[in-house]
Amino acid sequence: MLFTGLGLLLSAVAYTQPRIYVNEYLNIGVGGRGLAMGGAQVASSADANSGYWNPAGLTNIQEDLQVGLMHAEYFAGNAKYDFASVAMPTKDKKRAFGVSFLRFATDDIPYTIDYIQPDGSFDESKLKSISAGDYAFLLSYAQQLKLFRNPEIRTSIGANAKIVYRNIGSMANAWGGGVDVGFQARYRRLLLGISVKDATTTYTTWSFNLTEREKEVFGQTGNEIPVKSYEVMNPRFNIGAGYNFMKPASKIQLLAELNADLTTDGMRNTLIRSKSLSIDPRAGLELSYKNTVFLRAGVSNIQKVLDDKDSLNKKTFTIFQPSIGVGLKLGPIVADYAYTSLQTQSNPLFSHIVSLRFDIKSLSKSRKEETDKAGQTASPGQTTSPVQQ
Repeated sequence: MLFTGLGLLLSAVAYTQPRIYVNEYLNIGVGGRGLAMGGAQVASSADANSGYWNPAGLTNIQEDLQVGLMHAEYFAGNAKYDFASVAMPTKDKKRAFGVSFLRFATDDIPYTIDYIQPDGSFDESKLKSISAGDYAFLLSYAQQLKLFRNPEIRTSIGANAKIVYRNIGSMANAWGGGVDVGFQARYRRLLLGISVKDATTTYTTWSFNLTEREKEVFGQTGNEIPVKSYEVMNPRFNIGAGYNFMKPASKIQLLAELNADLTTDGMRNTLIRSKSLSIDPRAGLELSYKNTVFLRAGVSNIQKVLDDKDSLNKKTFTIFQPSIGVGLKLGPIVADYAYTSLQTQSNPLFSHIVSLRFDIKSLSKSRKEETDKAGQTASPGQTTSPVQQ
């Protein structure tokens, strides 16, 4: 029964020993661009979504305000994944602030504890629904640094204050908090970046609010009755490098980025792994024309797995998670689409991800730009009138 499954989930979070894959919903990725490029974003991220990928990238925003929105559905629409971000640089563009919100949840889960009556009949009035949701709130700050005399070397640093909330209906909820930090450097066409998620180690504390009836059913179905527990998120490092192959003046641009995701919570199923450290490489490409039309592709989640045809369990082969996507920039609106999966290509569960970004300039700045443009196109001796509102 579904209630038994919920019981197993509650029992799983009741253990206090360190575990891997804690709060993994925070590492799925956000935005059509990032997900289409396999999550290779730590060096090139430069918009409102940087609060998630690398907060240092917020200093690359040139607009007065950016707003990002994303929606995706996984597992045949049963799980909803939503993300929203707002970022605003200071007037001198040397600093930036951002706010991000993330939700990954399964809604309308049938709650059948009182649905089946003692005589075996069904009481439709007792059939309820609950939600199991995971949430995160990020408050970001970034600023430019002057580490080198060469003005072509641009550096920036950023940080997130992160609040985590999780809940399973009225039965259980958890709160946690931590800090993320990031760094970016750019020299001509070379991009470098590093981000450290949960740099201070994030603790998520669970509390349980089971009714007497729920405790009774837990006991009858062989589930442990949880009291209180916590989960620990160890620091996670993401190191990346990107390169623009074309000159800045070229109409066609080609960006390639390679990232290495380093986790410190134990041995994971990654390409490179040890008892204390696992490394998950990922790569992404972005081809653009006039900074208007974008084609993207990426590879991530590379693993070596056993060949089922080998009865000796010695032969292995490599699998990976592919992704592709497109983007379109129409004035202040940027629409990005990604076609990707939560799993590898051996057992894919592909999903469609759509995200939007709005680049907003202040009215005074827009009016000044229009006035300057009119002045540049005027004939010698011709004067321009003020731009009408």
